[in-house]
Amino acid sequence: MSFTQQLHQAAQNIWQKSLVHPFITELQSGQLPLTKFRFYLLQDRYYLVEFSKFHHLLAEQAGNPQIKKFLLQSEADLRACEWSVRSDFFTGLKITPMEIRQTAVAPTAYNYVNHMYLTLERDGFAPAIAAIVPCYWLYQEIGQKLAKVGSPVALYQTWIDTYDSDWYEVNVTHILQLINILASQATATDRQMMQTAFIRSSYYELQFWQMAYAKERW
Repeated sequence: MSFTQQLHQAAQNIWQKSLVHPFITELQSGQLPLTKFRFYLLQDRYYLVEFSKFHHLLAEQAGNPQIKKFLLQSEADLRACEWSVRSDFFTGLKITPMEIRQTAVAPTAYNYVNHMYLTLERDGFAPAIAAIVPCYWLYQEIGQKLAKVGSPVALYQTWIDTYDSDWYEVNVTHILQLINILASQATATDRQMMQTAFIRSSYYELQFWQMAYAKERW
């Protein structure tokens, strides 16, 4: 069993809860209120900005030139692809720059981002890489599952298509290859920290759906 398979198995219970969360099931059925999707997009924007910065920070700390190149390319792909889709969503939902500036960061989004930075500072490079993997991999799994049926709402279908696309599959494949390489070079203690970081991020992914569904406030 590969290390990524071990991670997937360890987080399976949490991932299953994401797959059946009302935010996801209603997005597929078309019943998800646009106000909740709008809330999700605004919080996800904060997360993606930090996620992009975090890739750059990881690249600066990467000792291997190939890993550094991959992380910088992933950051570029994130900006070129996911940000492009999000920009269209924002335009369609009339989310303005002023609204973005005035939107407070919700507790879960704030805590998820802090978890990533704390993992890097406290546990090091490999666990920090493990902390970003669920964002890639879980979204792919959700996208592939929802794509089998689709959504009657065009906006939601575009969201699904993003994570069921060829370019996204390539990025997921590469990040999984990277985490397996890092695990093969890590001590047992480091691998445990990597798994802990992965599970915690998986938990925050689940909480992110609930945050949006409940329009979480402080």
